[in-house]
Amino acid sequence: MRLDKFLKVSRLIKRRTLAKEVADQGRILVNGNKAKASSVVKEGDELQIRFGQKVVTARIDQLRENVRKEQTAEMYTILNEEKLDKVDPSFMDDEA
Repeated sequence: MRLDKFLKVSRLIKRRTLAKEVADQGRILVNGNKAKASSVVKEGDELQIRFGQKVVTARIDQLRENVRKEQTAEMYTILNEEKLDKVDPSFMDDEA
């Protein structure tokens, strides 16, 4: 499944276009590597997503095409949430 679609279906990010923008800015790592919106993710992959001053680390538990809102929490496990004082240079976009 594409990364942007997983983020939308799992509701980690509300809209697919927003998920694409976040990925294109280099703010998502899959298993420690920068990921594009078109990157293919699979069960067991670890995602690191930077939302402003917060970094969320999650593991993909299930891949589903359609999910009810109540079932989205079964698709991933939040491993870590940390608030950043400074922006980590590894999350910076090379073009900025």
